[in-house]
Amino acid sequence: MPARHTILCINVGSSSCKFALYSVSGRAETLIAEGAADRIGSSGGKIRIHDANGRSLAESDRELARPQVAVDALFDEFERLNLPPLDAVGHRIVHGGPHHVAPEIVTSALIDDLKALIPFAPLHMPGGIEGIEAVAARYPKLPQVTCFDTAFHRGMPERAERFPLPRELWDAGIRRYGFHGISYEYILQTLGADVPPRLIIAHLGNGASMAAVLNGHPHDTTMGFTPAGGFMMGTRPGDLDPGVIVYLLEQKHFDAKRLAELVNLKSGLLGVSGISSDVKTLLDSRSANADAAMAIQMFCYQIRKSVGALAAALGGLDMLIFTGGIGEHATAVRAEVCDGLAYLGLAIDPRRTGSNQDTISSAGSKCRVRVIPTNENLMVARHTARLVFE
Repeated sequence: MPARHTILCINVGSSSCKFALYSVSGRAETLIAEGAADRIGSSGGKIRIHDANGRSLAESDRELARPQVAVDALFDEFERLNLPPLDAVGHRIVHGGPHHVAPEIVTSALIDDLKALIPFAPLHMPGGIEGIEAVAARYPKLPQVTCFDTAFHRGMPERAERFPLPRELWDAGIRRYGFHGISYEYILQTLGADVPPRLIIAHLGNGASMAAVLNGHPHDTTMGFTPAGGFMMGTRPGDLDPGVIVYLLEQKHFDAKRLAELVNLKSGLLGVSGISSDVKTLLDSRSANADAAMAIQMFCYQIRKSVGALAAALGGLDMLIFTGGIGEHATAVRAEVCDGLAYLGLAIDPRRTGSNQDTISSAGSKCRVRVIPTNENLMVARHTARLVFE
C-alpha cells in the first residue's frame, strides 16, 4: 500500500494567503482542510479554516502585517487544531518567466531566479516568494515545490508567443506568457481521453483568460505579458491600444504607479460600472443601473469575441469549457457569451445551463459546451507528490 503524505498547497498574494491541506496516498487525494488568511497589510485581518465538508474549524481576527505573518498565523492554527504534520508544501507561483516551464523543487538558486522575475509580475511575485521563505524559516527541512501559472503555455507556437516588437525585446523575455495554466492543466487531466482536437477553456473569475488547445497541446491564449492583458476582467481592462498608455503618460501626467493602479485595480467591470467588480452584484443591479448593464454587456461581448478569435486559430471548435468562479456559477454570463456563436455549431440548452449541469449544450449542438469546476490546489498537490515522493 502506498505511503500516505500530508501536503499543504498554498497561494500567497499581496493581500491574501489561500491554502488547501491534502492527504495523498499514491493517486488518491483527500482534502483535510482549506481556508485563507485575508486582508494582509490592512486592518481587520482574518483567519478562516474549514474542513472538507465546509464545517468551520477556526475563524479569528488577527493583524497580518505581511505575507510571512499570515503564513505563520496559519501554521499556528494548524498546530492548535492538531492537524497532521506536513510532509511537503506546494506553491502556486504566478510567473515562471521564459525558463521555468515545469514544477520544480525549491532551491536557493530558484528563489534567486524568482526574485529576478519580480518586475514581470510585481503585484504577485513578492508575496509568493515571501510565502516560500516563511515556510523555510518555520520548517527548514520541509521540501517545497513551485508550480508556475505560466508553464502550461510554454508549449505554444512562437507565432502565438511573440509580440510584433524588435527581436531584442523577445530575447529580453518580453512575450505572451499566459496565465491560469494550473487551472487549464487540471481541466485537461479531468477530461482524460475525452480531450477533443479543438478545445477552448474559458477560466472566468475576477481574473479571466482563455486557452486554445489543439490536439491536447497549448496553441494560444488571451492573457499576455501580464495578467492585465486579454479581455476585460473584474478590475483589469484587458488589451488596450498602446497609444492610450502613451497619451496618459504624456497628456495626463500619469506615472508608473498610477498606471499600475489603473490597469490592475480600477478598470474592467469596476471601472465601467463604477460600483463593483463582482459579477453577481452587477447582474442583480443591471435592470436598474445602466452602467452595471453596460459592464456585463461589454464583459460578455469581449469573451464572445475571444472565443471567435481562438476558434479561428484552431480552425474550428469541438468543445468549449467554462470554469472558474464566474464560469461555473454565472448562468446568465454563459448564456450571453454563447448567444451569437451558432456559426460555430454551438447551441445551449437553457434547462441544462440553468441547472448547472456538466454539459449545457443541446443534444443537436455540433460543439459540446461543458461546465467543469477547476481545482488548482489539487493540481499543485499532485505535482508536489510526484516530485517529492515518487
